[in-house]
Amino acid sequence: MQRQSQLLPQHLVRGISPTRSCFSLLVSLITLALATSVADATPPRAPDQEVACEILVAGGGLAGAASAYESLLAGRTVCITDITDWIGGQISSQGTSALDERPTQRQQLLYPQGYLEFRESIKRKYGRLNPGQCWVSESCFMPYDGHKLLFDQLERAAKRGKGTLKWYPNTVIKELDISPGTQGGEQIQSAIAIQIKPAPGQPPVNAEPLSQILEDAYRYENSARFHKTIVRFVPMTRDRNSSNGNNVAQPAQWYVIDATETGELIGLADVPYRLGVDPRSPLEPSSSSAEGNPYCTQGFTYTFAMQATKEPQQHVKPPFYDRYAPYYSYELERLANFNLVYTYRRIWSEKYQKTLPSNPREYPINPGDISMQNWTWGNDYRPGTAQDNLIYTRQQLESTGQLEPGGWMGGLRTETLQAGEEHAIGFFYWLVQGTTDSQLGDGVKQPNPNHRYLSGLDSPMGTANGLSKYPYMREGRRIIGRPGWGHPDGFTVWEIDISRADYSDEFYRTNLLPEEYRRLWESLSGLQTLEAIGQKPNLEGRPSRSRSTIFPDSVGIAHYAIDFHPCMTLSPPEAPGNTELEGERRGAGTAYPFQIPLRALIPQRIDNLLIAGKSIATSHIAAAAYRVHSFEWSSGVAAGKTANFSLEKGILPYQLVDNLPQREPELEELQTRLVDSGNPIAFPNTSIFNNTWEDWK
Repeated sequence: MQRQSQLLPQHLVRGISPTRSCFSLLVSLITLALATSVADATPPRAPDQEVACEILVAGGGLAGAASAYESLLAGRTVCITDITDWIGGQISSQGTSALDERPTQRQQLLYPQGYLEFRESIKRKYGRLNPGQCWVSESCFMPYDGHKLLFDQLERAAKRGKGTLKWYPNTVIKELDISPGTQGGEQIQSAIAIQIKPAPGQPPVNAEPLSQILEDAYRYENSARFHKTIVRFVPMTRDRNSSNGNNVAQPAQWYVIDATETGELIGLADVPYRLGVDPRSPLEPSSSSAEGNPYCTQGFTYTFAMQATKEPQQHVKPPFYDRYAPYYSYELERLANFNLVYTYRRIWSEKYQKTLPSNPREYPINPGDISMQNWTWGNDYRPGTAQDNLIYTRQQLESTGQLEPGGWMGGLRTETLQAGEEHAIGFFYWLVQGTTDSQLGDGVKQPNPNHRYLSGLDSPMGTANGLSKYPYMREGRRIIGRPGWGHPDGFTVWEIDISRADYSDEFYRTNLLPEEYRRLWESLSGLQTLEAIGQKPNLEGRPSRSRSTIFPDSVGIAHYAIDFHPCMTLSPPEAPGNTELEGERRGAGTAYPFQIPLRALIPQRIDNLLIAGKSIATSHIAAAAYRVHSFEWSSGVAAGKTANFSLEKGILPYQLVDNLPQREPELEELQTRLVDSGNPIAFPNTSIFNNTWEDWK
């Protein structure tokens, strides 16, 4: 079972002598800790059903869907859970149905074949790839269509591959049974989940915002609001003579893939991970903190949809608007234009035009057009302190009892979720009625009343309050991979592995110790590394690397800018005059096209757990690029293919990479299968001898 955590945090025990005079104090503290830490955890009742699968995917976002897609094509029985009732994450339940892509991949369609299939389904559905005629992307569409199109794609994959899809919407993982495996590590033997459905006479699940139902969803007992089904997921007993490759000895009977948006299973299983800002180092030289800051993750966003109308609408000021109004802004003078903001992520264009003006400021807005809002100084919510951080740190999880058996409650601060919901609703009122601008001052913002807020279960977001079913998450818990060649402290993709930054800048010479700057210079020397070791850095010249790190265990590719939505300095984020945390944008900028190494998907300690999506082993700065739509799909493909390959070959994933840099024949076979099935693992002309990547913008 899960390891028990201490009942009392060490900082409370430290300094207490085991004397009679302190004994009553210690008992009182332990009693208080017990009362507050496990009050919300009820001993589990017997599961209502036991469900067997070969692959259990926790999280139905793009990474989870891609893992399921590949596993279904391989003929596997796949169980997939999600806290919402939609599949697709970013493209559906999180409302960011505008594909973030770069010309690097788009012009050559260097995407996984499943991602390309989804893009084609959008084109067939609407008759065009970009039904919204947005300018941020080549494809903006309705979130509810994202769910339907992707779910249909999974069903087709199951039919083609003769796999079995077991979909569990409105379901959360509550407990993991972890015990020693067959190869010396540990394995997940089963998982207990809770699925919620409305109690008799109660409204649908999406009638209330997430903040109001989250804690209820993680409690075992039925409530006045929900009836709950307790599901135990277990490995499938496989026929050793089947054609699925099960005629080999199995070191793991099944695989569990954490594709949740915040790395829930990572926190629940308590494997090593990072959260927030990493300490500044030669590997992460642009970090905003010398010591690190676990409370500063990227901002999250509750998206919503609004529709242009012919006549002005009556808008009621939200009761909480004045609290959040000091935050809202167009942000920059060049962005201070309503048409530009509205068409930025327009997901439906009522009058499609073959030719649009070159300047988005001049894009026409027609009555009936629908825009999805996702704006940094708008509905982004950016907490950054221990008083308001959304994703609890390990210390916070321990102190609230969430690491105790049965104590897991999702690992999120519900008060911050609620503030994010209010903040987003307030942003709509600011767009249509607001006259202030926190960054640009007076006289910039004008009312735009000819719009209505789209809410209701049949709205684009599918919720009564009109907000996305789940916030768009840019960053969660990030595993630390296993120690190995070149990574004695655990594998991680760092800033310097992908960034195009000019590290000869004065900041790096000033803020890194001389030896640290030398190590940075050596790491960036590419083929001249041996010559660079021990030499004095050329302070007048730029270090010579002109490409990203090439990983011998690459299982996918992606490309995006290192894009930051920084946390705020003070609590609460909307405090008047608040600023972004100083230095957080220093790491932002362009990146070279990069790879997804298999080592980044393999956590420490647990041998049958794989990670997909934003929780792979990346640093805080690298994660700012490893987070968009096509990357999530690619990482999901890698996790799904690796799980299937491991079951077929009777090998554990870490054994595919444990002898690097020596040749790994099984790894090479997996990579060949990825490429042959239309899932690229390298950009054209990728080679350690090719340093001419300057044109890969």
